[in-house]
Amino acid sequence: MTTKGRPVRVAAMVRHEISQLLAKGIKDPRIGFVSVMDVRMSPDLRCANVYVSLLGSESERKSSLAGLRNAASWLRGIVGRNLRLRFAPEIRFFPDDTLDRVYHLEEIFRELHDTQAGTSPPAGESDAETGKGANQEIGVPGEEDKTPDAEN
Repeated sequence: MTTKGRPVRVAAMVRHEISQLLAKGIKDPRIGFVSVMDVRMSPDLRCANVYVSLLGSESERKSSLAGLRNAASWLRGIVGRNLRLRFAPEIRFFPDDTLDRVYHLEEIFRELHDTQAGTSPPAGESDAETGKGANQEIGVPGEEDKTPDAEN
């Protein structure tokens, strides 16, 4: 009888613990700059999928991931001991490429914005061409009647 809340809470604790261990405890030279992005626990809490963001070249990323996978059994023992879980979860590392996808999408949006800005006229030109002020364009009531002759 597991609820959805318990795996989420345990995942947050596992994420914190692995982050601390990666920052202080692992001496593997293959592991470069690694950030733990997310941890997803199985409903029975026996398996933890750890999604990490790896920085560096492609070869550095691969070696960092290999180093993390090699250290997974050591991390499993420490995490199980520190969190006092009945069963230490099996830790599996996966690369997280959401940041790469976000940067790629930002580039696409920037290109679209630049091309649309280049083809449409600037905002100041449309007002000068029509001869209307900003209040008349949006239809503010009473603004069209305010002329020097209408005040009498």
